Amino acid sequence: MNKKFKKTLFAILPILLGVFLIWYYLNKFTDDQIDKIIYDLKNANYYWIFLSLLFGILSHLSRAYRWHFMLEPMGYKPKYPNSIMAVLVAYLLNIAIPRSGEIGRAATMAKYEDIPFEKGFGSIVAERISDIIMLLLILGIVFFLQSDLILDYFKGSNPTQKIISILVILLLLFIGYRFLGKSTSKVALKIKNFTKGLLEGVSSIFKMKKKWAFIFHTFFIWTMYICMFWAVTFAIPETSHLSFEAVLVGFIAGAIAMSITNGGFGAYPIFVFQALALYGISKESGTSFGLLMWTAQTVMVLTFGGLSFLFLPIYNKEK
Repeated sequence: MNKKFKKTLFAILPILLGVFLIWYYLNKFTDDQIDKIIYDLKNANYYWIFLSLLFGILSHLSRAYRWHFMLEPMGYKPKYPNSIMAVLVAYLLNIAIPRSGEIGRAATMAKYEDIPFEKGFGSIVAERISDIIMLLLILGIVFFLQSDLILDYFKGSNPTQKIISILVILLLLFIGYRFLGKSTSKVALKIKNFTKGLLEGVSSIFKMKKKWAFIFHTFFIWTMYICMFWAVTFAIPETSHLSFEAVLVGFIAGAIAMSITNGGFGAYPIFVFQALALYGISKESGTSFGLLMWTAQTVMVLTFGGLSFLFLPIYNKEK
């Protein structure tokens, strides 16, 4: 398999997966359920949608500002408008081809701010490590707050089954630890290198001159992400009563969906309604919420990313 074909395949597969998910799940809805979803979308309180978009814009502004803390130690002080537009263009590119945004973002700054591509890209990779850590932290909070849901599996009437299940999990963890420690396979090496990179990324953040400002913006960005999700719950009556724990579970489900298809295409509403179903939200209302959330995010990215793409050469006409 040549590299060109492999790249094309990886670009097309997420789109095909999204189309398949839409087709597969739409066939499971009755006409009445589809009518209910359409009703929800038409009668949603769009004040909360616009508030959600405001939170999203604030997160993008903060991300662009936080990036400067990674570039300044290397001697670069880019114009803030260029940083904002580079971030927005990156999100736009990610809708077309997953993970292409990081390359586009570094290339944009190389063109308009004379920051070498490899240095810009390296700073973005280091920055992403902090985002992975935040996602893992939120995931840990979800497991802590919703341990009752997780432990439901172990609440069966057969005590022997509980003990066996726990022993199997412990055994798998031990085998995994031993395997990673000694194995020289590509998979094991990638996992070990990834873990090593995380630890190095964490240590580099604390060595930064403006580390506390960087940490503040990191928490602010992810707080805004959660607020984006939370605000939309009030747009539909059926989801307006959701607890903070339910919001976090739905948020994590949406984040996973965003990573497996282009911008969550097809997968986002499905993953979210499956998560909200754990809290008694109907299939129709959960899907309506997921569609509203995904559509609002996507329209925001397409609008501001597209405008940034067009405005960058105008703002930097001397280049």
